[in-house]
Amino acid sequence: MFDLIPFRKSNNLRRRDNFDDLFNDFFNENFLSPFNMMENSFGVDLKETDENYLIEADLPGVKKEDINVNFENNHLTISAKRDDSTEEKKENYVRRERHYGEFKRSFYVDNVDENSINASFNDGVLKLVLPKLNKNKDSKRKIDIN
Repeated sequence: MFDLIPFRKSNNLRRRDNFDDLFNDFFNENFLSPFNMMENSFGVDLKETDENYLIEADLPGVKKEDINVNFENNHLTISAKRDDSTEEKKENYVRRERHYGEFKRSFYVDNVDENSINASFNDGVLKLVLPKLNKNKDSKRKIDIN
């Protein structure tokens, strides 16, 4: 069984006022951030075959050494950090910006051979192969009625 467990680093218990965020972000050159649904997350594709669970996570701009993948108590956790800095010099001014972000997603995955999990990272895409313990085992059975 493969279930999604949402996890966000930010505390969403407080009520956010999108107008206030829009107003504040307008002056911080981040005008569209309140409408960005993926601002504290990253896209993930999940696929199940007879033998494996396949996961592809989009992590553009993240270095391989800044990605952590953990599997504990049937929970797969993917976390990443991004630290970008930009320096632009034109005429009489210098503009410097720093962007830092942490992202984390957690998934409940049952029936996984945790010693055989394989991960690769290429062109901003993290690919994980989680082999199943009970491969090709039919989970259906007929129950007789007495």
